[in-house]
This record gives sequence, C-alpha cells and structure tokens, in this order.
Amino acid sequence: MKRKYILGLIVIVLVALIIFQLASNKSKLDKKEQPAQDSIIRIPVKVAAVKEQQQEINLVKTGSLAPFKEAKVLSTVGGTIQQLRFNLGDHVTEGQILAIMDTRLMQLDLQKAQTNAAKLRRDLDTYTELLAGEAATQEKVNEVRQNYLDAANQVSQIKKQISDAAVKAPTSGTIASKPLEQGVFANAGAEIATIVNLSQAKVQLNLTETEVYQAKQGQQVKITTDVYPGQLFIGKITFISPQADETHSYLVEILAENKAGSLLRSGTFVYADFSRKTMQDILLIPREALTESIKDASVYVVEKNVVHQKPIKTGLEMNNMIQVLSGLKAGETVVTSGQINLKEGTQVSISK
Repeated sequence: MKRKYILGLIVIVLVALIIFQLASNKSKLDKKEQPAQDSIIRIPVKVAAVKEQQQEINLVKTGSLAPFKEAKVLSTVGGTIQQLRFNLGDHVTEGQILAIMDTRLMQLDLQKAQTNAAKLRRDLDTYTELLAGEAATQEKVNEVRQNYLDAANQVSQIKKQISDAAVKAPTSGTIASKPLEQGVFANAGAEIATIVNLSQAKVQLNLTETEVYQAKQGQQVKITTDVYPGQLFIGKITFISPQADETHSYLVEILAENKAGSLLRSGTFVYADFSRKTMQDILLIPREALTESIKDASVYVVEKNVVHQKPIKTGLEMNNMIQVLSGLKAGETVVTSGQINLKEGTQVSISK
C-alpha cells in the first residue's frame, strides 16, 4: 500500500513537471511569435536654412536669334510651275520674279470673256439707241448694262490672275526652302519658297517681372555669342511685351546690325548684356543641397525630423550658393549632407 502511494506521488510529480515544461515552452513560443519592436533608426544629416537676401545681379540673359524678316512665297493661282528662277541659298530682292505659272488655260478664258464683254457692249449701245427712240424699256437697258459690267469685271479678274502668274518676292533675303520643283502642279496658295532676311539680327529673350522694369525701349544692349568669341554686336531694344506669359515672363526683342564677315544666323544662341546691375531679393541654398543635376534639381526638406523630397527650379550660382526660383520658401530647412542614405519619409537626426 505504501509502495502504491509512493508510485502515485511520483506520477503526480512527473505530470506536474511535464505541464510546467509545456507551459514554459508555450510562453517562449508566444514571445517569439510576437512582432519585434524595432527601435527607430534616425539617419544623421547636416542641414542649412533657406535664406532670402538682397544680391547685386548683372542683367545678362540668354536668347536666340530669329530672322529679321521671314516670308513665305505663295502661288496666287493654281497651275503648272512653268519656270522657277531661283535655287536654295540665292539672294533675291523684293519684287524679283521667282516663278512663272502656266497661263495657257487662263489666256483662253480671257479670250472668251473679252468676246462676251464686246458682244454685251454692242447690245448695250443698241438698246440705248432703242430706248432713245422709245423702242425699248429702261428696265431692259439696265439689265443689259449690268450684264456688260459683270462681263467687264470678269475680264479684269482674269487679267489679274494672269498677272499674278508671275510670282514675285515679297521681301529681300536668302532662299531658305524650296518645297516645289519646276514642272509640278501647284494649287493656289501653295508654298513655293521661304525667304529669310538676315540683314539685321533679331534677338528674342524673356525677362522676369523684376528684370523687365530695368529695360527700356531703345536701350543699347551688348550681344555676344560663343560662335564668334571676342566679337561684340551692338543692338537696341525694339519691343517689350506689355503682357506676361503663363510663367510671368515678358518677351523682349533686340535688333542688332549683322556683320557681313561674321554673319549671325537664325537659331544661334547669344548672350545679351543689358549693362545694368540690379538689387534683387532672392532665395539661396548651398550648392551641395541638390540631390540631382541643376536641370532636374531637387532637395530634401526636414519637417519635424522627417525628410520630404521637393523638386525645385534653380537660377544663378554664386560663391557655392545657388538661387532658388521656385519650390522652396524662406526659413525652410534643407539637407546638405547625408542625402545618399535618405528617401521620402526617412526620419533623421540633425548633426552639427
């Protein structure tokens, strides 16, 4: 009996140990299954404030050349191009005959119209005499007179068409395009050539709202280009747009004399120096704050120890600082070091 009691006690102890072990194992498993509480890692970065300050800026702008005059030579009548009296690159003068259209059909139409008009003229004379002898009515005479006037007008129109068949240059300049060849059919209004006048160089550029009030009509501007290093072209402002475009820029046109030995061609990039210095309030950030190239510039802005990437538009560079035209406000904080480890929404700590 005593032996059975001891065996029972041992069994109870073993069961208790097994239950305890199982409970302990379950507790460990539950702890393992619980999500790990990651500690927040803050990336150390250096920062700088976006500053607004007054800067003395030289007013030098980049622009491109446009033709002083550009004209399309159009056919005023339809027909076959009988003659083309020019080639690409030829210099032509205003009023010079460039093309002659085939007028044989128009000549036949003119003969018919002249014959009809002559007949109606004789009829008008006849009915006028009959009216004087009271053998015709005034209404009939008026009808014949109107028919004669219409026929005479048709004769004048055909003569004008024949005259227009000799296509003339609307302006002096150089032939820049020749889309049609001799012998082909051209509809009325078809382009026969393009004439570009480069006797003067017309520079087109845009000024900001602040800059445009520093420019005046007739003001002299120094024009330079990388094509002719060291050469200076003097121009004058001939037009300042009274209306800003959607970017709040104003179109300005400058005319400069073209030099025969250093011809400036349409499309060339130039620099226009207005020879003026302006004081402007501008936003500046360190050059190293940029995460991309100047063309696709962006920066990381710190807000409550979290960074947000913002695209910006840049302007002038000066003393390792760069002008911000849009995208930032004065007082914002931008990252200047440590951007390689950042992405949108990264938490940071600011290092000194």
